[in-house]
Amino acid sequence: MDVQVSTFLEKESSAHRMDARSKIAMLAVYSVGIFFVDGWLGMAAYAAMLAVVALCLRAPLRRIAVLGVPVYVIALMTVAFNMFQATEVGLAFSMEGLQRGCFFAARILLLVWFSLVVCFTVQATELVQAFSRIMSPLRALRVPVDDISMVFSIALRFIPQMVEEYFQIRDAQWCRCAEFDEGPVASRVKAHCAIMVPMFVGLFRRADRLAASMDARCYGMRGVVRTDIRAASMGAPSVAAAVGAFAFCSAVSILL
Repeated sequence: MDVQVSTFLEKESSAHRMDARSKIAMLAVYSVGIFFVDGWLGMAAYAAMLAVVALCLRAPLRRIAVLGVPVYVIALMTVAFNMFQATEVGLAFSMEGLQRGCFFAARILLLVWFSLVVCFTVQATELVQAFSRIMSPLRALRVPVDDISMVFSIALRFIPQMVEEYFQIRDAQWCRCAEFDEGPVASRVKAHCAIMVPMFVGLFRRADRLAASMDARCYGMRGVVRTDIRAASMGAPSVAAAVGAFAFCSAVSILL
């Protein structure tokens, strides 16, 4: 039993062995490069890159798919708004608009999925350390690097947590016989409003606890340089992954 547990922990640690700065660099290159693609072949190449990165990092694909439900609604709205165009008679269906809407929706989904892959394979402390090391040259200009890196990491981590909390509250309301998929649209919107109130209350409570924790750790004090327990360094695999992602995205964006 101990051997099985140690093997499992070793596999989990190896999945996240890549340096966080390399993952952030891949996310930045991916986010910028995908906007230079204007064809389905290039979009397919970016989708293949997403699949390879997710498998190599052993990201929780099922959880990522579930947390992306609100983004699916936005993608469907994007398709719906582009598939109809205004004419003298009224709204008319356009095949060109449908293709354009599907292309924009695919771009949104790929960006969100790649961001979630990075969020679920990097710990919050690793994110803070990575952002702090990336922006460390700005310390000479008296830029509050530690505070900015903490804000970035919180923004990345709060997105999946907020979505997960939404589903938890929705399931709790559903157990109390709340109806979200039945009745007219007005009643459905009213039912979902009952989810938003406790969700925002929970977010404010979490933000208050986080503010108290940051205040106890002296965040915001001038002249204080934060240190890390473990001094992480980018190894050859992490550097190769970042360089490979940059080369791949650059080639796809230029050629396709």
